[in-house]
Amino acid sequence: MARYYIDTSIWMDLYEDREGYNGEPLGDYAWKLLALIKSMGDKLVITDLLVKELELNYSLERINGMLKLFEDVLEKIISTKGQGDKAKKIAEKRKLPVGDVLHAILARDNGLILVSRDNHFRKLLDISKYYNPEELI
Repeated sequence: MARYYIDTSIWMDLYEDREGYNGEPLGDYAWKLLALIKSMGDKLVITDLLVKELELNYSLERINGMLKLFEDVLEKIISTKGQGDKAKKIAEKRKLPVGDVLHAILARDNGLILVSRDNHFRKLLDISKYYNPEELI
């Protein structure tokens, strides 16, 4: 069974049915990947960090609504203080957002397949490889 860690940007693509700069159906790609994960019985991992980031844009009620469709395949992970401290050091050194570094660390430490569109992850490939949804569907 595979375990996927879907970054905030992908959840936002899904919820807002966003399109890319060239009209790519980002919301459709996100939906297809999440539906595939669910149909295969794989796991969708959510973290305290992911929920905090989503709360910057949506109410907790909306977030719960987003996740409800996938509740039978959800797994929750809480980041540790050590992971947070390590993320801060790496973020400062590489001039990256701490949250992105922590996402990469959480993916690595928990053996998760990280899915994102954020270009910051290109600078974190030594920590965790990442994919965009269309690479996985």
